[in-house]
Amino acid sequence: MIKLDDYVLDALIRDLVGHDRRPVCFLAYLWLAAEQQRQKKAVTISYRDLAESIGVSKSSAQAAVAWLVRRKLISVTKTSVTATPSYTVQTPWKTDHRRARGPRYQSLRHPSKEYEFAR
Repeated sequence: MIKLDDYVLDALIRDLVGHDRRPVCFLAYLWLAAEQQRQKKAVTISYRDLAESIGVSKSSAQAAVAWLVRRKLISVTKTSVTATPSYTVQTPWKTDHRRARGPRYQSLRHPSKEYEFAR
């Protein structure tokens, strides 16, 4: 049995499946998280093997990995250009955003007024 943060089932599933319309990304994230938990280290796997593990095509697995990297939900490392990548599942919702991003508000100067916008 794998242990998941409440955030994964409460928010991430709706974000990836509902909002982004990318259910394969959620499957890939879930599978990589479970495998990382089982191995207790980064998961080294090819696109073909990942695709077979979650039951999708290789191109769908590639697109899912690219989207998860873009969303900073996984990070990828390779020892060389042709090496099989290693994936580390990230949990950005656990970081302290104030320290990670700097000040919460930034001001935008206008010739006659000053506005503040939340990032």
